[in-house]
Amino acid sequence: MCGITKRVERMERTKAAEKGAGVGGQHARPGGAVNRAMTSFSPADEEKQRGVRRMKLTATGLLVFVALVYVLSTWAHNAGAGTWAAYVAAASEAGMVGALADWFAVTALFRHPLGIPIPHTAIIPTKKDQLGVSLGEFVGENFLSEDVVRQRLRAVGIGSRLGAWLAVPEHADRVTAELSTALRGALTVLRDSDVQAVVGEAITRRANAQEIGPGIGKMLEKVVADGGHKRVVDLVVTRAHDWLVLHRDEVMDAVEGGAPGWTPKFVDRKVGERVYRELLRFATEMRDMPGHPARSALDRFLTDFADDLQSDTDTRARVERLKGEVLGRGEVQDLIASAWTAVRSMIVSAAEDERSELRLRVRASLLSLGSRMAGERKVQDKVDKWVEGAAVYVVTTYRKEITSLITDTVASWDAEHTTKKIEANIGRDLQFIRINGTVVGSLAGLLIYTVSHALGA
Repeated sequence: MCGITKRVERMERTKAAEKGAGVGGQHARPGGAVNRAMTSFSPADEEKQRGVRRMKLTATGLLVFVALVYVLSTWAHNAGAGTWAAYVAAASEAGMVGALADWFAVTALFRHPLGIPIPHTAIIPTKKDQLGVSLGEFVGENFLSEDVVRQRLRAVGIGSRLGAWLAVPEHADRVTAELSTALRGALTVLRDSDVQAVVGEAITRRANAQEIGPGIGKMLEKVVADGGHKRVVDLVVTRAHDWLVLHRDEVMDAVEGGAPGWTPKFVDRKVGERVYRELLRFATEMRDMPGHPARSALDRFLTDFADDLQSDTDTRARVERLKGEVLGRGEVQDLIASAWTAVRSMIVSAAEDERSELRLRVRASLLSLGSRMAGERKVQDKVDKWVEGAAVYVVTTYRKEITSLITDTVASWDAEHTTKKIEANIGRDLQFIRINGTVVGSLAGLLIYTVSHALGA
């Protein structure tokens, strides 16, 4: 009847476990893989469990043996076999006591001895959650404290080791390849529309937030002072002269077309020719005469304009309005957004090419950094402090989350299967406690009996 009841209870627990886990994975809880690991036995676990059973039989057999010795030695002593029988009986009696005591202690870890709910027994299944909390607190206090983390990391010497590792060309090549793969993956994941919107908004916001007039004024002032604008003037007047030479008829037609209707045609023609000659002469003189008055006037104009850009409020306001109009045009926004596509394509291409300047520079930088980290104590200390600071920040900020992972995981385990799992892994060693208890108990009983007999004699 008791066996039937146990089978029914086992079936009910199995159904409850399946319901909690969610059939088909629909209601699977986080940590389900861990739960399955704690509720299933691998072939290695089965082998360990068989080893536990063998050791249980050995320990129990030793108990039966000392019990049999006790019965025989007691019978022999009562039958007048001699003093030796009393010594053997005392030793075997104490051995039985030791064996039974240690059997009780070992069994009490995993279940109620003989099924009797004795207080403070079945410790692992009944105290499983408390053990998880204690384990989490132990890990938090002894492994996740700031002093321990700093001490451990300082003893490792991450800076020097990492530097020595990076200084090897093969390792630098490996890191460069991994970085290139990660970069390509990141650029592939990013959506162009999102990045373009962010880039466009950032450039526009930055441009609107900063006044450009004074900066342009300073730059123009320096260009004029250094004579950098003269090449531009030379190019403009040369192109203007060449254009006038090639488009003589167009210039004369424009002049004649602007004359009053009542003037004679030959007069319009004469005026057109005169205007054309003057324009051509002016362009030729500006091209060939570095000291032409028009050039000097242009220098003064640019100098005054550069000063107005820096100090004149009205000029600066006009420049800001012009900047806003330019940035607000759709063509400019499209140009800013399209810059991301060009940049991404350039970066991806460089990351894929092993001989690209980007990868060569990254590799050279890694080798240089590795050499410095391996040979310069100051750099090593800086890297070590950075790593220590990052690790300390993580463990101090997320200590509760880390320890709760242990606590919650242990709490989610099924008590019965957890007990069997633990017993399968450590039960064989625990059976040696029973064997040792039998042997030590026998020796202790023999010693006590010998001393008592000697004192009594």
